[in-house]
Amino acid sequence: MNTKRVRILVSGKVQGVYFRQGTMETAEKNNVFGWVKNLPDNRVEAILEGEDSNVNAVIDWAQFGPAGAIVTELQVSEEKYLGEFSDFQIHY
Repeated sequence: MNTKRVRILVSGKVQGVYFRQGTMETAEKNNVFGWVKNLPDNRVEAILEGEDSNVNAVIDWAQFGPAGAIVTELQVSEEKYLGEFSDFQIHY
């Protein structure tokens, strides 16, 4: 099993369109753990941990987001896998 951890930063019209909720649902469906939150600069940030293909599925979803979202940029940074999460949460 190959695991990985990434931090994603999503820009565009991504707040007020259920982006965090959609990210959590997609992560849970793909057995990915971590968190997602809105940033003061109107971006969304998330930490994703899990098997490579499962994390990639969440990244693929985040390129477009839920209906109503307009993603203009998706930054993905790989980080050291820590395995520190047991679920996926929305941070407020």
